[in-house]
Amino acid sequence: MNETPATSAEVALLGHYLDGRRTVGTSGRHADVCNPATGHVQARVALADAAETERAIARAADAAPGWAATTPLRRARVMFRFKALLEQHADEIARLISREHGKTVPDALGELTRGIEVVEFACGIPQLLKGEMSEDVGTGVDSWSLRQPLGVVAGITPFNFPAMVPMWMFPVALAAGNAFILKPSEKDPSCPLRLAELLTEAGLPDGVFSVVNGDKVAVDTLLTDPRIGAVSFVGSTPIARYIYETGSAHGKRVQALGGAKNHMLVMPDADLDQTVDALIGSAYGSAGERCMAISVAVAVGGIADALVGRLTERARALKIGPGDAEGVEMGPLVTREHLERVKSYVDLGIKEGATLVVDGRSCSVPGHEDGFFLGGCLFDHVTSEMRIYQEEIFGPVLIVVRVPDFDTGIRLVNEHAFGNGTAIFTRDGGTARRFSHAVQAGMVGINVPIPVPMAFHSFGGWKQSLFGDLHMHGPDGVRFYTRLKTVTARWPSQATGSEFQMPVHK
Repeated sequence: MNETPATSAEVALLGHYLDGRRTVGTSGRHADVCNPATGHVQARVALADAAETERAIARAADAAPGWAATTPLRRARVMFRFKALLEQHADEIARLISREHGKTVPDALGELTRGIEVVEFACGIPQLLKGEMSEDVGTGVDSWSLRQPLGVVAGITPFNFPAMVPMWMFPVALAAGNAFILKPSEKDPSCPLRLAELLTEAGLPDGVFSVVNGDKVAVDTLLTDPRIGAVSFVGSTPIARYIYETGSAHGKRVQALGGAKNHMLVMPDADLDQTVDALIGSAYGSAGERCMAISVAVAVGGIADALVGRLTERARALKIGPGDAEGVEMGPLVTREHLERVKSYVDLGIKEGATLVVDGRSCSVPGHEDGFFLGGCLFDHVTSEMRIYQEEIFGPVLIVVRVPDFDTGIRLVNEHAFGNGTAIFTRDGGTARRFSHAVQAGMVGINVPIPVPMAFHSFGGWKQSLFGDLHMHGPDGVRFYTRLKTVTARWPSQATGSEFQMPVHK
């Protein structure tokens, strides 16, 4: 990362979003923001220092009590207006995402839609915050519960979903009455800044939502400042573990979603056409830069040869190009460094003895020769001892593991360190039911390749894919961004005098 001062007048200068407006960074440190399709620098983004981050926290702490005192109904109405603005500006936002991340515009629109679904869920916050009430838990004694906001909370989000992942977090947090500080990826910062402007336009008070662009300096400040009550994170497992351990050590509530190696068990009775369609889309969509991408096809029994043959044909025919071009199925990877990292895994797979059936390393797009393009790659005869099986590659690399039967396949899935998502393709209901009960993963698809839950359910994995007790959005999201208070009440007319034994309601 280049952290030299930004001096070029030819690229946009991106700062932060504080007090309801964009601001210029004051740290003197910046990073390049590239267009992955061209390989050229198109913007410079400010990297906040500790002092800038602390100012955002202080402003959020000042704004939080007033926002918490705003009725849930009024907070919901801000979310309703925000939803309308997102839909009005959907094409603009999708093109911002495509230009900085590289994914196709239709894929970016799909990402935005999944984020809007969480906003729709948050619009129901008056219902979601309703507690429980019990009358007469004792003579003249009533008891009820309520959920109240934490105060100031923060989200640290990855490059692959600059709209959706932040919106897994902040709509629920804001609707619940918290102030929110977003530290997005410095690789594609324009979308989060635009979301912040739309929140202000929707009527969110200044200071309640801030965007602080930065690197580890900003992250560590958020993790250690005592005014931050909770931190949400999505990213790689080593960083998720660091976020969880550091935030927890400083007394914060933390949910940290880590990496994945999602398996699809392909049974001999599976509809091969549907299965191949699902694998191609889930493995190569967004150039494989999805935590829910299927990266391991587990071919059970005699289906392997036919499956690999069909996958080979489809992987070679992928339409690759810039994300805003018509008919493109897969765009570039996000940065040159990430492109080289994914290529190194392809090199490693060959060295480990896997069969590279489709090699996308020589991919070149006419007119975009400097872009960060990699064609779809397909490995066969991969074994569980290989690093290309054990580690998350996060690129358009699909591997096929052959197993003799269902029991071997499910054991393979369950013994992997990650447990984010998984799927099975079969026509047999009994096999599907057995898989869904026995598999050790947080999200399961039955003839569904990417089983991302709807916003009114919660998203999260098992094992090394999640650190913390609560998943994101849905009911767990409401629980994460609020704390439970239980009230037990008796009025003076029912008083019974001093009691020195353990209180027992009668």
